[in-house]
Amino acid sequence: MTSTENAECRQTALGLILWPALASLAVTLLRLAGELLRWSPRWFSTETMGIEPSGVSWLVGITWLGFPFGIYFAYRLLRAGMGPRSVRKTTLLALCGLLIMLLLETPALGLIRVGFPQILIFVWLTMVLAAALQYSGWPELFRTLLLYGLAARIPVAIIMLLAMAGNWGTHYDYVGTPFRSSMAFVAGYLWLAFFPQLVFWVAFTVVLGFLGGTVATLLIGRKLPDRVDVI
Repeated sequence: MTSTENAECRQTALGLILWPALASLAVTLLRLAGELLRWSPRWFSTETMGIEPSGVSWLVGITWLGFPFGIYFAYRLLRAGMGPRSVRKTTLLALCGLLIMLLLETPALGLIRVGFPQILIFVWLTMVLAAALQYSGWPELFRTLLLYGLAARIPVAIIMLLAMAGNWGTHYDYVGTPFRSSMAFVAGYLWLAFFPQLVFWVAFTVVLGFLGGTVATLLIGRKLPDRVDVI
């Protein structure tokens, strides 16, 4: 790819992520306001380690938005003739990313004899691997999702810095969790906020977005002949 093509891809990606990034920021600010003002915990839970069974707090959050925005980005790229060279390869890589991501939810993680918080390094690198696999399948979608992930998570990292410094009592500052109180402020922020947001959650967004992008490609890719090759 020439430097001109690289510049065009970056410009395309920046244009695509603008409104999704603003929408994600709005959701983040809404979630923060709801927790600070102690609105219904069903929608604005301050719990850090999970959501109560009857709660739907995850809906007022940006974690799941990677999937629908992945569909949106894929659709726009397909329409622009910037689809994957092989739908089969992209689909297989997306599924591999999902499998790697699911490994983090299995008991196998407990086999690693590393304490907390050092175990987080393994978790982060595993998610980065799952995301990095996606690049060769569809570079344009990878770059778009990577930029969107950073645009969505940088504000969260900033909010967490302020929340942890001010003890706001929200899930952004890990209210009620013992492991935060055992760490110095800078170490706690780096381990629990900065690197998780800008490494783990950005990579998670890429993987989730590729799953959405794969769905979009399988549904409409055959109708857009430009560069899509289903082989």
